[in-house]
Amino acid sequence: MPILVPPELRARLRGLRLVARSAAGEGLGQHTSRSRGAGLEFAQYRGYEPGDELRRIDWKLYARSDRYFVREAERDSPLVAWAVVDASASMRQRDAARPEYSKLDAARTLAACVFELALRQGDRFGLLALGGAAPCFVPASGGPRQRDRCALELTRLAPASGGVEAAVLRPLWERIQPPAVVVLLSDFFDDALSAMALRLAAARREVLTVQLLTAEERDFPFRGGHRFVDPESGVERRVEAGSVRKDYLERFGAARADLARRFAAAGIRHVEHVLDRPLDEPLRALFGAGGSTPPPARGEGMPA
Repeated sequence: MPILVPPELRARLRGLRLVARSAAGEGLGQHTSRSRGAGLEFAQYRGYEPGDELRRIDWKLYARSDRYFVREAERDSPLVAWAVVDASASMRQRDAARPEYSKLDAARTLAACVFELALRQGDRFGLLALGGAAPCFVPASGGPRQRDRCALELTRLAPASGGVEAAVLRPLWERIQPPAVVVLLSDFFDDALSAMALRLAAARREVLTVQLLTAEERDFPFRGGHRFVDPESGVERRVEAGSVRKDYLERFGAARADLARRFAAAGIRHVEHVLDRPLDEPLRALFGAGGSTPPPARGEGMPA
């Protein structure tokens, strides 16, 4: 099985937790539910009712009050975590300084990190990869075998020849049932992916997004005449790089800020990750203690 999470990155995941802002599932896990019953942390006493288990009666309290009371606790609810990976053509993009490493490579490893965190916590998790007309879907389950199953599918992913077809998304809404935490990994150059994030959030799924960018998309370091090709539409544009750099950076910065605002308004936690930065940074922003969403950096740059 290929190693998607190298040991040094796995070590940096210590202290991170997948935490849902609300959970309503049943069972034992590390995420406090709003339901009450037999759990781990004491919440309250209530009067005994026919059908309650005798072992839940507090006999010491009975000895003092001559009445039967049942101990209730906050029931801990296991999380269902989904990694949704954009495998459209634009995710093939790499930096000239690191030609062996693409945005899809980063998405694979971040998804594998989500699975490692879920496995550590005893949560269930699943995978959805989108690109072209044939999405990859691994139903949610738990345990090391599920982790290995998802990792194998991640290694098989290859960028599609085009974008994400909106028609492909329609039957997928029912696959990700609430309550769920959805981590969507994409460059969001395809409007279908941002629409999916917003629709999932509106349908009571908790959505977290990581926008993946190359350093060249951020900085636009090009000089002289260049030919740029949209990998999904095939549209070409020839430009004098130095003369369009300022306009590109301003427009791309505005587009990213607008995306962040729309996601924030929908209750979506959103971070950016540029390929020249440590891969644990977006995970710490989303899952670390006191993690917050950083604003887009000024002057950072969407392909023209």
